[in-house]
Amino acid sequence: MGAPRPGHGRAPSLGTPSGSSSSIGLRRNVSSLVTNVDKHGGPRRRRSKTNLRSNSRSLSRPGSPTGSVCSDVSSVSGKSLTIVLKLGTSSICDPVTHMPMLANLSMMVETIVKLKELGHRVVLVSSGAVGLGLRRLDIPIKPKELAVIQAIAAVGQGRLMALYDDLFGHLAQPVAQVLLTRNDLSQRTQYLNACNTFEALLEMSVVPIVNENDTVSLGEIRFGDNDTLSAITAGMVHADYLFLLTDVDCLYTDNPRRNANAKPVTNVTDIKALREAVDVSSAGSAVGTGGMATKLIAAELATAAGVTTIITNGAMPQRVVDIIEYFSAPDTLPDAPVPSSVLCTRFTAKLRPMIDRKWWILHGMYCAGTIYVDAGAVVALARFKKSLFAAGIRRVEGVFSSNQAVRVARVLNAMTPIRSEVIEIGHGLVNYTSTEINRIRGCHSSEFEAILGYCDSDNVINRGNMVITIPENVLDDVFITRMHKNKIRAEQRAPVPVQSPNLQAI
Repeated sequence: MGAPRPGHGRAPSLGTPSGSSSSIGLRRNVSSLVTNVDKHGGPRRRRSKTNLRSNSRSLSRPGSPTGSVCSDVSSVSGKSLTIVLKLGTSSICDPVTHMPMLANLSMMVETIVKLKELGHRVVLVSSGAVGLGLRRLDIPIKPKELAVIQAIAAVGQGRLMALYDDLFGHLAQPVAQVLLTRNDLSQRTQYLNACNTFEALLEMSVVPIVNENDTVSLGEIRFGDNDTLSAITAGMVHADYLFLLTDVDCLYTDNPRRNANAKPVTNVTDIKALREAVDVSSAGSAVGTGGMATKLIAAELATAAGVTTIITNGAMPQRVVDIIEYFSAPDTLPDAPVPSSVLCTRFTAKLRPMIDRKWWILHGMYCAGTIYVDAGAVVALARFKKSLFAAGIRRVEGVFSSNQAVRVARVLNAMTPIRSEVIEIGHGLVNYTSTEINRIRGCHSSEFEAILGYCDSDNVINRGNMVITIPENVLDDVFITRMHKNKIRAEQRAPVPVQSPNLQAI
């Protein structure tokens, strides 16, 4: 391998293969929390959440509601929890008059303060900037022009924070405004700084109020809706629960407003199977951007990060405390029917959540292009966990720089009995630009220096920077040939090498 270009050396990868996708109950072991990474890039193990609860009390001001002795939920669950609450526009302002629902917001504030009293850490992801902006400017209908919507959101965001600050101020609970865009999280250092800011706010017993920065968000850098933003926020703070508060009690098999026979769905372990069984095509409110379909996407993102996700009615925020208490009770069975007093839909978290760096690559970064590979590269990446080499690349789509995220995919030929024309293999961070990859695709790494004049890396995507998304059944049915299966069996039967007695450990 030749010398790298001056000033273009790359740090070694920090990634490791992601975990499996089996599910668990709600209460996770404190000792098995996923590792975080500090702002300098080094590994850092989060402290016990029980310790965080005691620390947050010592930081609270005298007379503050966060300083009271907790009981109820804490005595049941046995540990402090990190909880993210997402409040939709339909729960904040009237869809017709755009008047703020003060009674509902007051109950939400009281619920958050009660959760703080019980020793939990709470983050609020709140929509409503556009709705309150429409009311302030006396505009009856949400316009369609993006620049006008962003201007209305700029007006409404100040009104929204003033409203929250006033309501929380009556209960002596400090709050903080956090505005994010996907572009803010696309750089690893910015992502880690945002995580550290959340951690500092929570340790100071502050309630962060998160919203998308609508004024500067455009197209590819938008989260799209606050359901997705809440799931990414839950992953960043390593939450135990994500509550998606909406205008219905739970997820139903069909729209309950149109179909009286729609049945509630209370426990979900397989979101892909759920999509085939229920109708989630209904759109969100007139001033919102989401709907039930976006909540399923958010649940998928959050559960992959190890966060149990709950969909319930935002008009009854006090139900959040009851739901946590019910599911934290030791005698609650995982598949037991949910009583009407705590009616909700629960999405169980993955047993082995995706590690922080790989979750960031998959969900925190915008994909700037696509690399199409051959069948051999698919098997090497997905089954044998290898890096992506230029020899297996067939085509490059899009314009991107090095260290940007791209999608890796395979175009299936017409003889394949799969309806989809393109199958996604995964996402990864590239070591070369799209122009450079176009020049070296199909070539061996020993030819890079002759083609480019330099060789920064012998692979295009390092396996530590690759997240595999292709389902196992598709991989086995479409790409694993008999030769590959024999190779896999041979590797499984191979004996473990025995260290020579003449060699000593270093």
